Amino acid sequence: MAICSPSSESSSATSGRAWVVHALVVGAAVVAAVGAHAAVYFKWFRKDRSRVVGSSQPGLPPRVRGETPGPDPRKPMIQRTWERAKLASTLDHVVVATDSEKIAECCREFGADVIMTSESCKNGTERCNEALQKLGKNYDVVVNIQGDEPLIEPDIIDGVVRALQGAPDAVFSTAVTSLKPEDGLDPNRVKCVVDNHGYAIYFSRGLIPFNKSGKVNPQFPYLLHLGIQSFDSKFLRIYPQLPPTPLQLEEDLEQLKVLENGYKMKVIKVDHDAHGVDTPEDVEKIEALMRERNIS
Repeated sequence: MAICSPSSESSSATSGRAWVVHALVVGAAVVAAVGAHAAVYFKWFRKDRSRVVGSSQPGLPPRVRGETPGPDPRKPMIQRTWERAKLASTLDHVVVATDSEKIAECCREFGADVIMTSESCKNGTERCNEALQKLGKNYDVVVNIQGDEPLIEPDIIDGVVRALQGAPDAVFSTAVTSLKPEDGLDPNRVKCVVDNHGYAIYFSRGLIPFNKSGKVNPQFPYLLHLGIQSFDSKFLRIYPQLPPTPLQLEEDLEQLKVLENGYKMKVIKVDHDAHGVDTPEDVEKIEALMRERNIS
């Protein structure tokens, strides 16, 4: 697909957010360097498409940091996530941004372009903003895909981008799927509640809603937040300037700062039975899914 230069002026919301920045971010999941911060991948689009940014968390278990399961276990998880993102129909080109030279070297080895970012970024959202600024061009949307999502569906990436394009009153969009009852009390599984118009009400590491019995209701359609979210690029520049908020700090969830400041967030529901890798047990689950789907 042809690669076009972005317009010199960022278009308005009514123009359909023609330019979107696409990227994936991964952290120490790629190399053994514990504590290295996330990397970011950027996709370049035609004028009628969008661009996406993604991120993952640092400090993952060594097995996860060095490799992922499958016929070729030597392939880094960041590479698997990057390859899945490249299959999204709206994306044309990918770039990785990281503060770790080891991660950058790993990504260059499998052919990714790299943007180096600073260690001062507090989370993936701030890292996406810095990477966007270093590109030195104007874009309208940035999509953050967590790098510990080696089975992310390309259609989900496209859906999140289009959800933001279709909601001019929102500055953020994301995806959720059905939460398995056995994951209801797991703090590594972030839950979400949504209003009747498809906008986020709240995110939590605890079970929400929480009934008075104090138990997971296997009949209730709880929602699991997936590791992908997109931002209006103008808002992305504002985000680092907003002070931390009480709910954000208590839950350690960066998207809560968006909601606590009164901004709207569009949410789409998708069918997706995989999730990010937060523990060694998660690797076993991903292995089983990859064998089931015959993914190399």
